[in-house]
Amino acid sequence: MTVFEDFLKWTCDNEWGHSGHFERRLSNGTQLTVWDSGVLVVEPQSATDKDIIISCAVHGNETAPIEICRDIIQDIIAEQQPVQHRTLFLIANPASINVERRFVEENMNRLFSGAHSKGGITNPERERAAKLEQYVQRFYQEGGDSERRRYHYDLHTAIRDSKREKFAVYPFTHGKPYKQAQLQFLLACGVDTVLLNRAPTTTFSYFSAHQFEADAFTVELGKVRRFGENNRADFAAAEKSLRQLVGQPEPDLPAFDPQQHFVFAEAQTINRQHQDFRLNFADDVANFTSFNKGELLAIDGDDKILAKHDDEHIIFPNADVALGQRALLTVVRVPTESLDLV
Repeated sequence: MTVFEDFLKWTCDNEWGHSGHFERRLSNGTQLTVWDSGVLVVEPQSATDKDIIISCAVHGNETAPIEICRDIIQDIIAEQQPVQHRTLFLIANPASINVERRFVEENMNRLFSGAHSKGGITNPERERAAKLEQYVQRFYQEGGDSERRRYHYDLHTAIRDSKREKFAVYPFTHGKPYKQAQLQFLLACGVDTVLLNRAPTTTFSYFSAHQFEADAFTVELGKVRRFGENNRADFAAAEKSLRQLVGQPEPDLPAFDPQQHFVFAEAQTINRQHQDFRLNFADDVANFTSFNKGELLAIDGDDKILAKHDDEHIIFPNADVALGQRALLTVVRVPTESLDLV
């Protein structure tokens, strides 16, 4: 199987990397360049002012985003998908795709912004995260002018059900305003719910946002399912908008209406500190389930962790994380009109 016949399969056949360099120029003038397994740069014949990154498979069992990226890539190669802007596609963790698990040894979305080199630990996922950082840096720098518009959409699906099926995490902006056009684009993707991070994190999207001033997001598109079990109609709006982002001068955006956006701000980040840690609700409780002030959320050793607000919503609960990692995030609703938007 050659690289341009089936890019995803070739990537998974070379799960921890490939030292070869592959290029192809399509008859429509689009240039394809493969830097590594899962790392594909597509460039249009005519220069524009956007540099776009679309990544998937930071967690290998989150298959819907992988299927979306696979199909867009194959359509580009077949000249069925136009390319208007420089775009970097990243299939981040092919080895975890092969074992059909979230990760092989370590959660890759806790390894960016240099976290891969801390703690005296070495493993292939840490090495891959370091390489991905280098590819992001190379891609944005080779774009040239720092005034170019930079984007990074890191696509995921969630482990558990959610009362709000599709949502995006807006990385900490360090006081910079939020982008109205990005809320509009997310809404075009079917994502009407946005969580505002209130502090730096080690996620892939925060890395691109902080290091390269990209408009970057972790985008949760639904529920984890096996390959072939996704209802692609559930992801049609997201795929359509991503195809427009790559293939049109500008994507089609809905008019901005604050009432159509549901914005939540981080209330508590609960990191597991003890082996004796448990959540005080069932494993099948959905993301965005709400608790009232004073209700018990978790027990960590001898510490009881309570909701601090009425209508405080839980996100990403996972009692099995490593010590020191986030076991639960809670958020509260904030008015869209209260955001500093540009």
